[in-house]
Amino acid sequence: MEPRLWYRLLFTTNNALVKTDFYPYWSLKVYLECRKLILIIGGGIGGLTLALNLHKAGIPCQIFEAVETIKPLGVGINILPHAMKELSALELESDIAANAVETHEVCFYNRFGQHIYTERRGRFAGYKWPQYSIHRGTLHEILVNAVRERLGPKAFLTGHRFCQLEQDAEKVTAYFYTGTSKQILKPYRGTALVGCDGIKSAVRGLFYEKDDPLIYSGITMWRGVTRQQPFLSGASMIYAGWLKTGKVIAYPIAKLDNGMQIVNWLCEFYCSPRSPSGDWGQAGNVDDFLWSCEEMNFPWLNIPQMVKDAEYILEYPMVDKEPLTKWSFGRATLLGDAAHPMYPRGSNGAGQAIIDARILADSLSVESDEVVAFVKYEKERLPKTTAIVHANRTNPPDAILREVYERSGDKPFKSMKNIITKDELYELSDQYKKIAGFQVSMT
Repeated sequence: MEPRLWYRLLFTTNNALVKTDFYPYWSLKVYLECRKLILIIGGGIGGLTLALNLHKAGIPCQIFEAVETIKPLGVGINILPHAMKELSALELESDIAANAVETHEVCFYNRFGQHIYTERRGRFAGYKWPQYSIHRGTLHEILVNAVRERLGPKAFLTGHRFCQLEQDAEKVTAYFYTGTSKQILKPYRGTALVGCDGIKSAVRGLFYEKDDPLIYSGITMWRGVTRQQPFLSGASMIYAGWLKTGKVIAYPIAKLDNGMQIVNWLCEFYCSPRSPSGDWGQAGNVDDFLWSCEEMNFPWLNIPQMVKDAEYILEYPMVDKEPLTKWSFGRATLLGDAAHPMYPRGSNGAGQAIIDARILADSLSVESDEVVAFVKYEKERLPKTTAIVHANRTNPPDAILREVYERSGDKPFKSMKNIITKDELYELSDQYKKIAGFQVSMT
């Protein structure tokens, strides 16, 4: 048998060095016939995950991020098993595990500290993949490092704020300016473009200039992180209270060498809109919400003290947008929050972007025509994410707290059996998992 010979093709596209290994003869022919260069607008979790998936599939890409300097932003997030499945396939689980807390269970309580329901999570619930809680900035750093290591530092350009695109039958051209001086930068040309630029997507704005407002849910959230002693199992997520009187979520996102943990927490309640924007980097003040959790001093967790001891507090409105009926326009499409912004309930926003990224990369790897690939991707993902947007509005996983609040009249109960059955609690939780795609049988 003729020995296998490997060749390395080197070529430069828009100053990005792309390396592709291939077998001679048929592989070279196929490569030259279906060569792609995907322009990714936005260097967040969705855009970075897309780049890693494209690289894995042998498809060249270039990321453009608006900010000049990458800094850790936000607070904690959860990576559910269906999203962790995708990150594990990208060989990122060891890095994530070293910087996160593997969540064991989620526990629900009323505002009086009475236990309602506990369910296991991740591998402890029978999933093949774990559930991790991690600082958003840490996860972002892991993804950035992986992109720079695997694709090269020139594959991730910062200080490039997208402003316009042009496309023809074969190519797309993206135009940029700097975020600070507004200086016009040189345009980049590729075979397709993906808008991964978040809830205020500039790419989306080109196709939906009107009638695409942020929609306020009636809920404002305050989030923070606090260094403190572990509570419950040390790997527990808790939900307590309800939105009419104040609801709290808390879970550890990192372990410290001194036995302490970094705990991510959230306080939220119904109120008039305090800000018209969807920004989640706005500084918050503890005096604006402390009243909502001031009585939640439980034997196993002093919530008022936890929020007072926060390293920083962020305030932002809970917003989404009406689901779109179309994401793709020729050689351009949308991904993640740019495509389907949803309420941050159910630990599912970043997870859906991660899943989008793999599905889109798969579609591009099997279809030689990017336009056809985008249609295929949209057909698979748009209906599913639309269902999650609606579920997050009407039947989120914390509907358990709402049900107990209403049935108990917001009063302490003598027996949980008199309020709601275990089967009802399980059904409320399972309904959301089914819609969001992370029932045990679905992962």
